Formats: sequence, C-alpha cells, structure tokens
Amino acid sequence: MIFKAVIFDLDGTLLDTLQDLARTLNAVLSNNGYPSHTLDECRFLVGQGMRELVRKALPEGIGTTETIDRLMPDFMARYAENWNIDSRPYPGIDILLGFLTEQGVKMAILSNKADEFTQHCAEELLKDWKFNVVMGHHSGIAPKPDPTGALLVAQMLGEEPSTILYVGDSGIDMQTATRAGMFPLGVLWGFRPESELLEYGAKAVVGSPEDIIELLKHLI
Repeated sequence: MIFKAVIFDLDGTLLDTLQDLARTLNAVLSNNGYPSHTLDECRFLVGQGMRELVRKALPEGIGTTETIDRLMPDFMARYAENWNIDSRPYPGIDILLGFLTEQGVKMAILSNKADEFTQHCAEELLKDWKFNVVMGHHSGIAPKPDPTGALLVAQMLGEEPSTILYVGDSGIDMQTATRAGMFPLGVLWGFRPESELLEYGAKAVVGSPEDIIELLKHLI
C-alpha cells in the first residue's frame, strides 16, 4: 500500500489543547453553578465537537437543547480568549510534518472543533507547515465519526480514500477512517487509551511521531 496523503485529527493528535479546553469548560460550568471536571475527566469529554463537549460536561439530565443553547455563547467567547494559552504541538510533531513536507506528501487537518478555531490553531500553532486542506466542524457537514467530512477532504486533496493515512487519537477518529475507507492509525500520546483505539478499528498504533516516520518510509 502506498499512501499519497495524510489526514490528521487536531486536538490530541497534532496539538495538546486539553488544558485550554478544560479551563474554558470549567469556567463556564462554575459560572453557571455546575460542577467542574478534572483534567483527566476532560480527556473523555472532548472529541465530538464543542457543543457536545458542553452537553457531556453537564450533570445527568441537565444537558437539554435549551441549556446548551444558553451556555454556548459563553463557552465560545471564553475559548476565544483562552484557546492559545497552553496549547502547543506535541513533541516530535515538527519532525513528522517536516518529513512529510520533504517527501511531498499531501497533508490535511479534519477536526470536530469549530472551524474558526481549527483555522486559528493551524494558522498560529502550525504555521510553519503547509496543509492542503484545513477543515473544522461547520454547518452542513455531520461531525466525525460520520465519514462525510473525511471523504470531502479526500476529494479536495484529489486522492482516493484507500491511499490516505488517517491519524487520530480517539475511537471517533478510527471509526471515521474505517467508514471512509482510509487506513486508521491510532496515536498513544493523545487523550484516549490504546484499548479504545483498537476497539474502534485502529489497524496500527504508534507511541511517537517518529514512529509514523518509520512506518511511512516504506509506504510513500
């Protein structure tokens, strides 16, 4: 199998954004009289988009559409002020992206994070590398694990899904890759455990960005 492109998840894969997300979430919860969450608890809340993050963080039975609609403007406004305080690329990501660039491999980002913040992250925290496509969640396209976004990215890249390596840190990413007909590669430095990655279809799991380079040396 020869890979012609790589699609990356963003949060937990390219960038460690957990502290900024947790800080924002807990500020919104506390400001509205709801209990906050530890950093480790937040690892299992993120991944399905910002609206779903707020819903899952609320006490059982509280996450109604009306409540979420009320809290989302506060969350979005606070995150706009906090999204880049502690968020950084994971160690070794620079080496991986540099390698892919040198090899001429097309690169894309597909995230369930709101598109405006996905773009901000790419433009500021990953500005040293060129991504052919950067796509966050926006109206009109169902969030991952629905494969619609991944297939749209493949079309924009001009590559068949079977020639795309999909890199992510969660079961949602592995499901997305599988449903889109791409190769699901799980990473262990992100937010979710290896057991989840394997349960949801990872065909390989790596412990560092350098491991991806070794994997790709014979597959690009």
